[in-house]
Amino acid sequence: MGIIAWIIIGLLAGLIAKALVPGKDPGGLIVTMLVGVVGGLLGGWLGKVIFGVDSIDGFFDLSTWIAAIAGSIIVLLIYRAVTGRSRAHA
Repeated sequence: MGIIAWIIIGLLAGLIAKALVPGKDPGGLIVTMLVGVVGGLLGGWLGKVIFGVDSIDGFFDLSTWIAAIAGSIIVLLIYRAVTGRSRAHA
């Protein structure tokens, strides 16, 4: 997949992750896209390491979207934990 496809998947996976995980999120569209892209890469890597599957097959493949959304949720939770602590000390 090309970089444009990753950006599109990242944007949509980040939006879906924000919709699935309740709570207030700091950041706008750029942060959502970054969370999604990083989450997609993390999800694909975890799928390969843990389950031994190639979860990044193509844009319309269900495993690609599941991996991207699951990874985005993980990255979103980590992002909230990091930004929540820094705001609490400020």
